[in-house]
Amino acid sequence: MSKQSLIGLVLMFLVLLGFSYWQTSKMEKQRAANTTSQSPNRESEGSGMENTAAFQAGQTGESLPTGGNETRQHRFDSTHPFSAAAQGEARHFRVENEVFSLDFNTKGGRISGINLKEYLTYQKDSLILFDESRSDFYLQFFAWNRSIRTDQYCFEFLAPQGTKVEGNDSIQIHMRLYPNGAGIDTASQAVFDKNRYVEFVYTIYGNQYMMGFDMNFVNTEDLIASNTSFLDLVWKARLEQLEKAKNIENPNSSVYFKPVTDKVQYLKGTRDDEEELTTPSQWISFKQQFFSLTLIAEEEFPSATLKNYTRQHAPAGYLKDMEATIGIPYTGEPVQNFAMQLYAGPNKFRILRDYHLDLERQIPLGWGFFLIQWINRVAVIPVFDFLESKGINYGIIILILTILLKIVISPMTYKSYVSSAKMRVIQPEILELNKKYPKPEQAMDKQRATMNLYKRAGISPMSGCIPVLLQFPIIYAMFRFFPASIELRQQSFLWADDLSSYDSILSLPFNIPWYGDHVSLFALLMALSNLLYTHMTMKQQAQANAMPGMKFMMYFMPVMLLLFLNSYSAALNYYYTLSSLLTFLQMFLIRKMINEEKVLARIQENKKKPVKKSKFQMRLEEMAKRQQEIARQQAQQRRR
Repeated sequence: MSKQSLIGLVLMFLVLLGFSYWQTSKMEKQRAANTTSQSPNRESEGSGMENTAAFQAGQTGESLPTGGNETRQHRFDSTHPFSAAAQGEARHFRVENEVFSLDFNTKGGRISGINLKEYLTYQKDSLILFDESRSDFYLQFFAWNRSIRTDQYCFEFLAPQGTKVEGNDSIQIHMRLYPNGAGIDTASQAVFDKNRYVEFVYTIYGNQYMMGFDMNFVNTEDLIASNTSFLDLVWKARLEQLEKAKNIENPNSSVYFKPVTDKVQYLKGTRDDEEELTTPSQWISFKQQFFSLTLIAEEEFPSATLKNYTRQHAPAGYLKDMEATIGIPYTGEPVQNFAMQLYAGPNKFRILRDYHLDLERQIPLGWGFFLIQWINRVAVIPVFDFLESKGINYGIIILILTILLKIVISPMTYKSYVSSAKMRVIQPEILELNKKYPKPEQAMDKQRATMNLYKRAGISPMSGCIPVLLQFPIIYAMFRFFPASIELRQQSFLWADDLSSYDSILSLPFNIPWYGDHVSLFALLMALSNLLYTHMTMKQQAQANAMPGMKFMMYFMPVMLLLFLNSYSAALNYYYTLSSLLTFLQMFLIRKMINEEKVLARIQENKKKPVKKSKFQMRLEEMAKRQQEIARQQAQQRRR
């Protein structure tokens, strides 16, 4: 190596060594400055309760603390209307009433958590209905050619002394977002113009799940773009599983909304769905199986875009995502108010109905069917609520309710059995007609002769079917009622620990398609009781042997119900089991009451009476003759 190269390497080494020493010294000074400036803030913050009390007492200065850090000064932007608010520190505060506790965050001026006190998750954890870690809630608009999202800025928290409200009392929480004040570009501490602000006002009542939520815009006409007619309220939530049966909770969780001039509607809960509302809506709700968050306009929401979707790769316990972008009217007046309400609570029929907003129609009680909804609304729910008020176990309530329903429909059951008995005693005559008209081309003759026999005997073939068909609305009403009743949630009975979900006596190490990974004893009892009832019914059917296909379907139906209802509500399977057993008992008692020999004697007497043909029957006979004549002509042509 040459002498010149060696000298060059030494000089380069000395330069690097000097630069490293200088840089290290600078960083040490910077750390010391940061430590000095941050220490007062840590001491002044103290505990969360002390900080809350200071704000609730109204001890808020003209500026929000920024930390006094010189490194933040260059981030204050005089061309940005809310650059000072962006430097604030987020603080959390808690307010409680009798039914929930609310956590507030000054960053975004929003509710950061809602904990329902009276309820737990299926894992017995606190039921957090709304949490900032899995939700967004902000107002979006343009100000000074910049897109503003209120969740990126710190609000001032204003509230009276006290963190708890009870009874008929109420408390108001004010959150205000101020724009920059004078000197923001040179001051070391943020200064705000408190004559202008965007305000969120929350009114919490002592004993209600409903709270007031107002948006106020004060002297913001030179902040918000002059061509603005609507602001976007963006609301997103990632829902987590709250119930044991996810396969039931998921399809029963969706976005609901109430158009001002129409009935309650909803997005599909079984698949991803999206809808753009171009007509005004009264309320929009993020609804889970037993709980909901509902935003209600005092007047109307002019427009909204709603989404409901499931992520492909989601964490454990994930249910689905819901989103709503809601239009908020803005006129640019010096003082403007948009009043709303926010419901955060259980989907309990009595509670929701009392608000007279059709909120109860989020509960799937068969609202699309007139008869079914009124069976639940007028008959089942009042009786259920009355029995519940007496402090009776819910399993006993279901038993009493089943007995009452069976008593109500007992006249139809009796009429159905009498019709079945009549059909059974004339079965020999039916067989004679089958022998008399064995050929296919004699089918019309056999049908006419059979109808004449029924007419002379005073039997209506439909008299046995109609009572059974009239019971289907009750069966379906119960199918909707029990899985939707929050009263049954986490209520135990016998071996079932939660009547609103499935009961399990055995967990399987594998999943059976259409059945599941567990064995429900109530579902098994339901299937067995239905098989017993089917066996007894088929023995009494006059034409059971003539319809082997129908016989197979009747016996196969309980098996299908077992597969379908194994993961359904234990209360529903318990009700179906009781219903089948009580029906079996009814049929046994009615059979003892009816003397089939007397029924046959009465039929023979009816045959002797003259039969008057109605005009309708005469027309039917005339049509039958024409069809028979056509069939004969076609048969003759085929022979030729």
